[in-house]
Amino acid sequence: MWSLLWRNSVPAWTLSRVTQPMEEIPPSPHSMDADALQKLIHLLKTTDDPLIQEQALITLSNSAAFSVNQDIIRNLDGLSVIGGMLLDRTPAVKEKALNALNNLSMNIKNQEEIQVYITHVCMNIESAPLNSDLQLAGLRLLTNMSVTDDYHYRMMNKIPFFLHLLSEGSERTQIQVLKVLVNLSANPAMRRHFFKAQMPSLLLLFDNCINRDILLRALVFAANLRRNMKNEDSIMTEDEYSEDSVFRMLCRDSTRFAQKLASLLHHPDTDVKEQVVRILTQ
Repeated sequence: MWSLLWRNSVPAWTLSRVTQPMEEIPPSPHSMDADALQKLIHLLKTTDDPLIQEQALITLSNSAAFSVNQDIIRNLDGLSVIGGMLLDRTPAVKEKALNALNNLSMNIKNQEEIQVYITHVCMNIESAPLNSDLQLAGLRLLTNMSVTDDYHYRMMNKIPFFLHLLSEGSERTQIQVLKVLVNLSANPAMRRHFFKAQMPSLLLLFDNCINRDILLRALVFAANLRRNMKNEDSIMTEDEYSEDSVFRMLCRDSTRFAQKLASLLHHPDTDVKEQVVRILTQ
């Protein structure tokens, strides 16, 4: 399951572009030891200059690509320092903080500390301009944090907003938010939150002309929800679901969805056809 994690790639920073106070930042994350990381974290804590904060966060993000540095940064209380940057006024600083936390979240022990910032991550995603780098950075972090079920409860109230991004976002945004939705939809405990959510344009995703990566993930998302439908509580009635609800579109009033699936059986991509068969045979 950990293969679903997506490591964020951030270009290395060169000292030729750094002002004098940044001379303490080592040029190569490969050679950084605990002492160098400690100085970098201290610099991040003590400066109010957003440009310096950005470059310190980039260096920490690059360093966090190495597993040994992930533990060192946590032991130096670096997670709380970086997490505090999510409240910064400067979008670029928040984006770089999210990138650093994304790399640091490759470590399970780090996730235990990072999970307290999920609310702030969601706030940044929601307030960021649509399709912005800041929004995408937040979604990448949530993808890592949702690989296991442990922290899904911190994201469940944002399901309607995630579906809004899926409806309104660019292809790049749609792919990234679908990664989060696929992870969340695999958890049966989230089914009621998905089934009640509304997305009138949901069926538009299941079309032969849709980007293959979007279509494939949308099919996995639908397959997860339909599988969970079998476990739906009997005390819930159809009257509880609106006409545009995910439940009625994918699970109950599914004639249009069935027609979409039948058309996709002729899709040229083998993986797409396999997911369609998976849904039809559930």
